[in-house]
Amino acid sequence: MKHLLLGLGLLLALATPQASVAQTAKTGSQPPLIDRELLFGDPEISGAQLSPDGKFLSFVRPYNGTRNIWVKGLNEPFDKARPMTNDQARPVRSYFWSRNGKYLLYSQDKAGDENFNIYAVNPAEALPAGQAVPTARDLTGLKGVRVQIVNAPLTDPNTLYIGLNDRDKAWHDLYKLNLTTGEKTLMRQNNDRIGDWVFDWNDQLRLAARSNPDGSTEWLRVEDEQMTPFYKTTIDEQSAVEGFAKDNQHVYLATNKGSRNLAEIVLLDPATGQEQPYQTDPLKRVDVGGLTISEKTHEPVYVSFEDDRMRRVWKDKSFEQDFAAVSRRLPGLDVQPISHTTDERLWLLAASSATQPSVSYLFDRQTKQLSKQYETRPKLHPADLADMKVVRYKSSDGLEIPAYLTLPKGVAAQNLPVIILPHGGPWGRDVYGFNTMAQFLANRGYVVLSPNFRASTGYGKQFLNAGNGEWGRKMQDDLTWGVKYLVAQGIADPKRVGIMGGSYGGYATLAGVAFTPDLYSAAVAIVAPSNLTTLLNAIPPYWEAGRKQMYARMADPGTAEGRAALDRMSPLGSANKIKTPLMVVQGANDPRVNKAEADQIVVALRDRNYPVQYLLAPDEGHGFARPVNNMAMFAASEKFLAGHLHGRYQESMSPAVAKRLEEITVDPKTVQLVTKTNVK
Repeated sequence: MKHLLLGLGLLLALATPQASVAQTAKTGSQPPLIDRELLFGDPEISGAQLSPDGKFLSFVRPYNGTRNIWVKGLNEPFDKARPMTNDQARPVRSYFWSRNGKYLLYSQDKAGDENFNIYAVNPAEALPAGQAVPTARDLTGLKGVRVQIVNAPLTDPNTLYIGLNDRDKAWHDLYKLNLTTGEKTLMRQNNDRIGDWVFDWNDQLRLAARSNPDGSTEWLRVEDEQMTPFYKTTIDEQSAVEGFAKDNQHVYLATNKGSRNLAEIVLLDPATGQEQPYQTDPLKRVDVGGLTISEKTHEPVYVSFEDDRMRRVWKDKSFEQDFAAVSRRLPGLDVQPISHTTDERLWLLAASSATQPSVSYLFDRQTKQLSKQYETRPKLHPADLADMKVVRYKSSDGLEIPAYLTLPKGVAAQNLPVIILPHGGPWGRDVYGFNTMAQFLANRGYVVLSPNFRASTGYGKQFLNAGNGEWGRKMQDDLTWGVKYLVAQGIADPKRVGIMGGSYGGYATLAGVAFTPDLYSAAVAIVAPSNLTTLLNAIPPYWEAGRKQMYARMADPGTAEGRAALDRMSPLGSANKIKTPLMVVQGANDPRVNKAEADQIVVALRDRNYPVQYLLAPDEGHGFARPVNNMAMFAASEKFLAGHLHGRYQESMSPAVAKRLEEITVDPKTVQLVTKTNVK
């Protein structure tokens, strides 16, 4: 349930930046180069959470060179904080307080393999002499198993409901986890393709979502051992329970079933299947984003809509007045609730904009006092950052594509180098706000276009489904026509257009250089699928719930027609057409886009004696978590882009980054192909 308990959503030495002399001849009045460390290094403080009773504030800050959890008294200065974890292998990225505030709970995998276990640390633990940090307990202690957090019950604060796929890699059984002892009690064995469990306000299991073999989703009432269907959406539709209503009988359901194009929220009775309208987008532009419900009153607080910028329709007038008052004191910033106390008096808020990295504030709803807590990146100055604006252009078939445009500061927006920055997913979207990658590239002198191409979510069912079967085709046209738009506007130098992205954005990068070989002059493909057949054959078993839908949106490798389509859409099959300078970046332990995807394209280019740069981090998965790896990747990529597009770049790097870059740079001559398959 999407309650107001938002915590469940789960420094290297700085080198003075020195620009290449060759790249600074035409900087004009551009701001100075921003050191990569300030953008991609560890935030000074991030991820703060209020303890349930409001006595403590936890947050993430480096300890022994790696991001770990810290705690301080709410009214204490940050320099009085104590480290709670000492994980030196990987940063702690997601954590939350137990309901009673006794434990800090966090998840951690091994070197990016995404097999997460849950760890607990007790902030009140008395430490032995000489020990500075409490000892974290591995509550689940499993290998090769991906633990899911399902529910943190208010009525039993020493418990978590979790999902484990130790019995069946594809489906998670439901367990009750004792936080004190680590004892796991089986609650439901998942023999019914259940992908989601929903608890009511009394923390009773009431609903489940079944992923049918045909790709449809079926919502079920859970009554003892019996499960009864009450709502169904097809493979081309979406539905999600947002939470129970105050009566604990009706549910708020987000759905685009039937003739609806834009997803809306309905109030539905699972016992009868009867539904009544609750909330649609009043501007009729975008899907409903989500419903936030108070855990204290069980009443809705607001419905969100992710448009050009995020909008809210308020349901609770007192909350609306408070947030309006806060927003007036923080003009131009988008304010988001991050954490709150159990009584919902104290709130931790995050305020940000395209040119303002997140700033944390504490708001007391009783006294109306607003107090600044910290800035995530205080050394970044808004005056040096580039604004983001919305543009729209027509694609090859006339479909309007919304996009975010970031223009470099200090130069006229004419005949500039460009980076097309497609998002991952592809079933996601770019949003307005501070974007580290866009700021990095704009500071180096590039125009950055972030298109929400067809198949992006939030713009309605028709826009989403318009991407079905269009990987490398019309989805790619949506990027190509973005380049044409910038050229027609006089913004882009057509001879200095690059493309860069990760995951699906990495695929789009490879597709761009393979299918439109004359369009781009440089490309950086990060964790990028190159062969869609091997990609689908190697997806993790726990993605089984979405396998059929992936086939519907891409192509079905189980049919001859589907295999032929996947071959056509795979950049690997057109590798002989690539003539764009290319850098490939990969994590060796990536469970989503296996290392073989990078190896294949590198080998294909190597075997035709075409130069390709290859970075492979042995301690990373789907994207880089360790700052030193990120720093090495961006040091290499910005120099690579500058060499071909003539933007600016920072020559200097710390000795640790230089050493790491050397370690993860792979000679293509040494690459050997080994393909991993998870096909049943």
